[in-house]
Amino acid sequence: MVEDRVRVVIAEDSVLLREGLTRLLTDRGHEVVAGVGDGEALVRTVGELADGNALPDVVVADVRMPPTHTDEGVRAAVRLRKDHPELGVLVFSQYVEERYATELLAGSSRGVGYLLKDRVAEVREFVDAVVRVARGGTALDPEVVAQLLGRSRKQDVLAHLTPREREVLGLMAEGRTNSAIARTLVVSDGAVEKHVSNIFLKLGLSPSDGDHRRVLAVLTYLNS
Repeated sequence: MVEDRVRVVIAEDSVLLREGLTRLLTDRGHEVVAGVGDGEALVRTVGELADGNALPDVVVADVRMPPTHTDEGVRAAVRLRKDHPELGVLVFSQYVEERYATELLAGSSRGVGYLLKDRVAEVREFVDAVVRVARGGTALDPEVVAQLLGRSRKQDVLAHLTPREREVLGLMAEGRTNSAIARTLVVSDGAVEKHVSNIFLKLGLSPSDGDHRRVLAVLTYLNS
């Protein structure tokens, strides 16, 4: 739908993958305004677009890019989140890189995603994730969630959550709606709403936190 169209900048040093991502998005009505091959070019390109009052809705970037293929992509993403808080940032990598994922999630609670490259092959899920992040939501790969939540250091924050509440929170972290969680767990929407309310209560998130309570709940979990 036209109203769902988002403007994207892609940062990936593999020309083949970059062109493939571009095709996936444009075939579904989205606009790829630029494609770059390294972190410096990403920061420069987004800065130029912003200067021209044409800031994209979301950046899709590989974690590892030239020249060292270590953390150039995620470093650029973190910088862009600081320079342009309204910009959505979705990074992806071959493996779960806990330090990079935590750093990316440590700032603002809106418009952030971390996917594994295998997830890109699931076209609908990938495109949905791009749009969700562009709209200020969150999109975390289940493997990322599992590793980050599994290594939480202060178990006292988690001790009050039931196993089912932890399961619901993990699905929330993947960016799923209450209805989607209900379908996954084969329970009613009302049951999920009750679990979500209990999670907010136990994590100390008040109604005044508004729509961001879902993301704040995940961040509280990750940063505990």
